[in-house]
Amino acid sequence: PLSPAAVVGAGLGGSAAAYFLQQHFGPQVQLDVYEAAGVGGRLATVTVNKQQYESRGASIHALSLHMQDFVKILGLKHRREVAGKSAIFSGEHFVLEETDWYLLNLFRLWWHYGISFLRLQMWVEEVMEKFMRIYKYQAHGYAFSSLEELLRSLGGEAFVNMTQRSVAESLLEVGVTQRFVDDVIAAVLRSSYGQSVLVPAFAGAMSLAGAQGSTWAVEGGNKLVCSGLLKLTKANVISARVTGISLHSSEGRALYQVHYESTEGQGSAFYDLVVVTTPLHPSRSNFTFDNFDPPIADFPGAFQPSVTSVVHGYLNSSYFGFPDPKLFPFTSILTTDTPDLFFHAMDNICPVNVSAAFRRKQPQEAAVWRVLSQQPLDKPQLKTLFRSYYSVQVTEWQAYPRYDAAKALPPVVLHENLFYLSGVEWVASSMEMMAVAAKNVALLAYNRWHQELEKIDQKDLMHKVKTEL
Repeated sequence: PLSPAAVVGAGLGGSAAAYFLQQHFGPQVQLDVYEAAGVGGRLATVTVNKQQYESRGASIHALSLHMQDFVKILGLKHRREVAGKSAIFSGEHFVLEETDWYLLNLFRLWWHYGISFLRLQMWVEEVMEKFMRIYKYQAHGYAFSSLEELLRSLGGEAFVNMTQRSVAESLLEVGVTQRFVDDVIAAVLRSSYGQSVLVPAFAGAMSLAGAQGSTWAVEGGNKLVCSGLLKLTKANVISARVTGISLHSSEGRALYQVHYESTEGQGSAFYDLVVVTTPLHPSRSNFTFDNFDPPIADFPGAFQPSVTSVVHGYLNSSYFGFPDPKLFPFTSILTTDTPDLFFHAMDNICPVNVSAAFRRKQPQEAAVWRVLSQQPLDKPQLKTLFRSYYSVQVTEWQAYPRYDAAKALPPVVLHENLFYLSGVEWVASSMEMMAVAAKNVALLAYNRWHQELEKIDQKDLMHKVKTEL
């Protein structure tokens, strides 16, 4: 039997990995979860006027089945929707504005962009439909030992290629116009990944699915999913930073020594199985692997710095062409890829607890805005966006992979029973992708431990799963 197992990191990936490991290996598994910063990882909140707001990781796609499950199991609730309109700003004018009337929106998109809009929808739907097969495979206990194998089982070589070529290239190929790519696609990718239309097609498709589907969030904050799963799993959460892992063997079996630093000093512990969910990139963590033969290689690629500024203040609507702030209709502003635009997107955000009596502030009132940018905003920039403000809270974080930087996908299996979860972000980065990867790693670990090799990297799974039903 598997005795102690360790999970490094208590963000969504780590919490979900702990939960799924226990689900498959059974409640007798001792689970240690190491977390240096705080449970929830990037799903953090900031407080303004005694109210909490998500500083990032804000929306979850309607088709996120694992996230939906977590919320159900944990007895959490969907946050109440507060309607609002969005628009795309070019630095000089709005290239696309949303209205209250859905049909008029569609008509505007048609009028501006013709069939591009339809072609985009068909392309995204086809990708999502194939991606949704993963839930069936996982329900039947199938796992994949590499990200390439996982993608291949969902959409063949075409899916693997989608991690190697840009979303712009893929969309132009299916007949979407360059103008639509520049105006609409660029704005969506800037608001989600803070990057351009050169991000890989697969990551792009996932981000575009979120932009055109219905999304939701957890009442009380998305990070409640992480703390909830860890509580449910009764995992032992150790607040310490893991500095490295060294390999030992006992009775012909691999044994992993996890080294860590905490406020009490340095320590280490031995495990049969380890799942690393913190990004193993030199820019993110200085992690060492000792005694592995062959050695565990360095991970290519870099992370994109991203800045979230939560500003409590009065919007300067005249910058956006509305001299009378009362008339400013938008709660969310996306931006095109214009050289002198210093921010990626801004939203008038609601607190994590939305009561039935809650109403959005009028545009002329002071409101809480979340501004996403690549560099911290300086005073003149803040003064451009806001007439005046009470407070600014800045969070700088290494948000997403720099998608143009890496060509190969990171491995999932680092050693016999040593697994790496965060590599999935190089395919696409979202809460649900982390949950899918966590379930895959738990199944992979289980199938390898129990030598159920026919459940790993199976070809022609669509057919197998149909016959099993």
